[in-house]
Amino acid sequence: MTTSFLPQSPPAAEVRTAAGGHRTTVLIGTDTYPPDVNGAAYFTARLARGLVRRGVRVHVVCASPDGRPHTAERDGVVEHRLRSVPSLVHDSVRLALPVGVRGHLDRIMERLRPDTVHIQNHFLVGRMLAAAARARGVPVVATNHFMPENLFDYVHVPGPLRPHAARLAWRDLGAVLSRVDHVTTPTPAAARLLWEQGFARPVEPVSCGIDLARFRPVEGGDAQRGRIRARLGIPDRTTVVFVGRLDEEKRADELIRAVARTGADVQLVLAGHGAYRGRLEELAAAEGVADRVVFLGFVSHEDLPDVYRSADLFAIAGIAELQSIATLEAMASGLPVVAADAMALPHLVEEGGNGFLYRPGSARELAARVDEVVADGARRRAMGARSREMARAHRLEDSLARFERIYREVAAEGAAVPAGGFTAGR
Repeated sequence: MTTSFLPQSPPAAEVRTAAGGHRTTVLIGTDTYPPDVNGAAYFTARLARGLVRRGVRVHVVCASPDGRPHTAERDGVVEHRLRSVPSLVHDSVRLALPVGVRGHLDRIMERLRPDTVHIQNHFLVGRMLAAAARARGVPVVATNHFMPENLFDYVHVPGPLRPHAARLAWRDLGAVLSRVDHVTTPTPAAARLLWEQGFARPVEPVSCGIDLARFRPVEGGDAQRGRIRARLGIPDRTTVVFVGRLDEEKRADELIRAVARTGADVQLVLAGHGAYRGRLEELAAAEGVADRVVFLGFVSHEDLPDVYRSADLFAIAGIAELQSIATLEAMASGLPVVAADAMALPHLVEEGGNGFLYRPGSARELAARVDEVVADGARRRAMGARSREMARAHRLEDSLARFERIYREVAAEGAAVPAGGFTAGR
């Protein structure tokens, strides 16, 4: 079972029509979409359903979760599910079969005549949909969620080969992104990463966004927090929470080792599922903290906000986060954050303001930061309030509005094949 982050269906009354009566039609192409379990899939679902709420006509092309090709409408989004096979990369992801995909995409393009195509990945579906759009003069927007490091553990690339594999992966990404009309990525750090890898065109940071009404601080203080814990089956003690896949790349083992080294009486709650769970349970036992590590496993869409409200702080150890939606959800929920000083996480942590950073790999330093947060209740609450304030800069509605403007801008300019991709020598 898996943790659910999907947004609720938008009420019909909230759907509006764009000014002038024209409803923009956007065709989103993605190689991963719910029920797949990853940040790109959840972002794409929130984007699609949020755009519908704003009056945009949205179609999504993605792999079928059961292998059977079909079309379905969910929450106003029309899903075109392609024939698929199980992935060798991850048990929760399926891959669209390449045979016949291009012809199917051509027929969808001809029938829908979208104003804009928005691809979320540069793999099979995104790559082929971008080519189909270019052939028809339809502008293409691309959002990059990719880092090679997020795949290496799944495909078992040996350590010595990873630098070479990463260079090939970045160049392959560039071959796709260099031929679209507008490129976005979730954070300035993610945009800078593309530039550092040799991408020669502008990249616009657009936050994934967070629903501030859905994710908000606990009301009723410690008493209400205790009631939430009881309902979720969490012991009533000072709680560090992590929400996400329990796979190797998320480095939850550091969180367990940190709990074993804290001076305070804290527990760790891990909400999510993944292939690494068994090893994490063994590690908790070996570190002598099995009674202080709670594995929640599957968390329903309805219960997810309460998982954050059950906690006193949020911790994350990943070093390949292009933004981290879970960290944004925690911040919106009024939690202090202790995070690895890596990739985009420093953009979400104001040192001493809403939390602390620690050196990746140092469970002892992580433990010391956790101790510092939980030692002073008044300071912890002030840090949580600062997190909530910082989360306001990532309002989902602002992100949706920006994407809608991008679609209009590229449609007005017309499709082009931009020059420049990845340059040599970087």
